[in-house]
Amino acid sequence: MRYLLIVLLCVFACAAEAGQRNFVFILVDDLGFGDLGYNGSTFYETPNVDALAASGMRFDQGYAACRVCSPSRASIMTGKATARHGITDWIGAAHGTRWDRDDPVLPAEYVHHLPQEEITIAEALRDAGYTTFFSGKWHLGEEGSWPEDHGFMINKGGWDKGSPAGGYFAPWVNPRLENGPDGELLTLRLANETASFIESNQDRPFLAYLSFYTVHGPIQTTKELWQKYRDKAEAMGLTGNAPRFKFDRRLAVRQVQDNPIYAGMVESMDTAVGIVMEKLKATGLDKNTVVIFTSDNGGVSSGDAFSTSLLPFRGGKGRQWEGGIHEPYIIHVPGMTASGTASDVPVIGMDFYPTMLELAGLPLMPNQHVDGVSLVPVLKGDKIPERDLFWHYPHYGNQGGEPSSIIRAGNWKLIYYHEDGRNELYDLTADIGETNDVASVHPERTSALRKRLDQWLAETGANFPQPDPRFTQEKFDAKIEALRTRRMQKLETQHADFLKDSWTPGSKSGWWGSDVD
Repeated sequence: MRYLLIVLLCVFACAAEAGQRNFVFILVDDLGFGDLGYNGSTFYETPNVDALAASGMRFDQGYAACRVCSPSRASIMTGKATARHGITDWIGAAHGTRWDRDDPVLPAEYVHHLPQEEITIAEALRDAGYTTFFSGKWHLGEEGSWPEDHGFMINKGGWDKGSPAGGYFAPWVNPRLENGPDGELLTLRLANETASFIESNQDRPFLAYLSFYTVHGPIQTTKELWQKYRDKAEAMGLTGNAPRFKFDRRLAVRQVQDNPIYAGMVESMDTAVGIVMEKLKATGLDKNTVVIFTSDNGGVSSGDAFSTSLLPFRGGKGRQWEGGIHEPYIIHVPGMTASGTASDVPVIGMDFYPTMLELAGLPLMPNQHVDGVSLVPVLKGDKIPERDLFWHYPHYGNQGGEPSSIIRAGNWKLIYYHEDGRNELYDLTADIGETNDVASVHPERTSALRKRLDQWLAETGANFPQPDPRFTQEKFDAKIEALRTRRMQKLETQHADFLKDSWTPGSKSGWWGSDVD
């Protein structure tokens, strides 16, 4: 009996010790896998994120739960796949007959706010005694479904908007974040709010969730950072780099990283990460704080601001290929992960929820995070069972993606298209750029994967697009031709102009309001 008591006391002590781990979760909006130095970018400069990757475990096969923002964010919060929680498009996107762009199908209906019945990771940690803090972009519903309605005790800047109303430089428009001095950069303000929270909560376990609006459009930076990267592009021989775009299926896609405005935004994001990491170090909390870093979807290579290139991945945000879903994915656990460890285990956004619970010494909640698994065994150098990964996006978007569902099984990736029922099959080991569709070469494998995908879609209660009775092939062809010609030429001219030494934004507020005295 005495032995049993000693064992139980040890178990409780270990759980209490593990429960004192703090969590800093850093989510960047629209950051692509290749937008970071540690992943091979030679144009963007990200020393702080690179240092984080070198100090923990980077998951080189890390994925977002969706190719656009709101669904991915909901999946991180709930541990559920998008088809299961129902938020399958960014909240506010047109659906049904509201989508009127001469396409073959009507985008499926979707849920427009994070359901109250979901127990978010913030609620789970709050109920276990954690102080929970949110800073930045929320985009998971209107008032009544903001961070404070889903487990966050403090909310700095999270509301229904998916981009920064009023721009990145104060004065901005945000009912959950007071304006600072004119010209203050929102990205740094959110980092400073997070650092202040960390300093004020040193003596209690906490979750600090820093959810940047950057690097989402509008792309804006200071004149100094634009000049720095404009000069760097010239030194690298990029200023005459044309053509910058390639037309792929539905829209132009950027093929080179040389945008000096976007590069300035990436650097500011990295500086903001440095602010938070320095505060952890200054307070000594770096010794017991788990730091997670990821993005909600791929970089914007097509549509929106056409900001970056994700090569060798195909496409980017909104698109069904690797550029749209393959993400930076870093977990640093002091004392557990060896510095600079890399894992090739395929992981996804739903896995953060059970991983954080286990790292906090809390019981898992498999009925909640039904689509995620704890990555703690991987962080300890062990394995997790092999599994298939799934995605469902029954919508169009601003980036040229097509309504489709995806299964990744091992190194095989099958894409099923809802417009016409066709399948594409790629071997990601041999063809990371997804240029060689081998569905016809491997009909049995294609059929088997499609069957598993259909079973998953049925299990999760997925919604599907419906044919658009207004569709005509003539209008569709005319639209594509205009995008292939006039739109492509306009993009080439605009992005070449960004690198002219005389370029200015041309806005009434100068450099977007950043150049105040």
